[in-house]
Amino acid sequence: MDASNSTLLLVPLLILAAPILARLIGRWVRIPVMVFELLLGIVFGPAVLGLVHDSAFLETMADLGVALLFFMAGSEIQLSSLQGRTGRRAWGGWLLSLALGLAVGLIVAPGLDTVIIGIALCSTALGTLLPVLRDAGVLDRPFGHSVSAVGAVGEFGPIVAISLVLSGRSPGAALVVLLVFFVIAALLIWRSNLLPHGRLHRFVESTLHTSGQFAVRLVMAIMFALIVLSLELGIDMLLGAFAAGVLWQALIRDAAPPTRHAVESKLEGLAFGFLVPVFFVSTGVQFDLRALLDAPLTLLLVPVVTLTLLVVRGLPSMLAAPAGASRSERAAVGLLGATGLPIIVVVTTAGVQQELISSTAAAVLVGGGMLSVLLFPLIGMALVGRSTNDEVPAGAGA
Repeated sequence: MDASNSTLLLVPLLILAAPILARLIGRWVRIPVMVFELLLGIVFGPAVLGLVHDSAFLETMADLGVALLFFMAGSEIQLSSLQGRTGRRAWGGWLLSLALGLAVGLIVAPGLDTVIIGIALCSTALGTLLPVLRDAGVLDRPFGHSVSAVGAVGEFGPIVAISLVLSGRSPGAALVVLLVFFVIAALLIWRSNLLPHGRLHRFVESTLHTSGQFAVRLVMAIMFALIVLSLELGIDMLLGAFAAGVLWQALIRDAAPPTRHAVESKLEGLAFGFLVPVFFVSTGVQFDLRALLDAPLTLLLVPVVTLTLLVVRGLPSMLAAPAGASRSERAAVGLLGATGLPIIVVVTTAGVQQELISSTAAAVLVGGGMLSVLLFPLIGMALVGRSTNDEVPAGAGA
């Protein structure tokens, strides 16, 4: 079979297999489904079996997937959680993470690698964590609000840093362009908050169960419009996708709950049912496993990166834990805050393309991020469950 045809056939099958494996293994231990998508991409990619190959088509689909991942993250943000105590502590924790990450980069690889390492280590995978929080039923609890704030800052901050540092412009010019984007996006969101949405919501409702599907089409139009705007301005497209999610939230927030839930379900189906898994499978396919296996000492650096994420990003994230949180909840906020992968993939890919970082160093960072996705949500949510059980009054089950 032709390589492109085998890729076209196998990628959907791998996406299908991932939740089945997650369900089977879930009898003993709950592992996020994206871990299986990554591992299947590695196993079936060039590194092991060589049955799935990178291609322009797969890269395009993966780009759409990561764009939708950041759109969903933007649409899920509770702006109120970015204000007050939680917001201040989330931003303060991220700035501390950035400083620590740059310090680590300066020690490990003084020079061009420093910024890449610093940005990678201060990121949080909010889009990856949202399904975990939602599935556990804690997204609307104070704990969920804290993790959402940590994640939002941990995705938004690094995207801004990427746009400033890796745009190819001088820092001053990059800052001006970034401010232009922010002004345009802020005006759109502000205007959307002021406009009456009744007619829009009625139109959305009238096409929810028809071939029109106006809500989904409008979402895609908004997302691509802001992505194109970001690309035309020479900044990272993920910033446009993230802003599009915030804009869509402003447009749909006043709709009737059944309408909101129906639209969210359709968007989640499009994102997490196909395109986002393509991104994770593609990440596994592109993972340079050989660079690690050829140098066993380098392979040992992968868990070191994971532990570094826990120190650099996890400990400062604990500052945003809910007031009065138990030790278990604070530790869980730190673990989830240290979960990073999409930004690590984005910044290391850009670094390799611009010859700022070696492919081996990129593989080590991505490998550390993959390990964080495998371990930290699993341990963190177990701690949250234990904390919840501890809150049950003695004799409640009598």
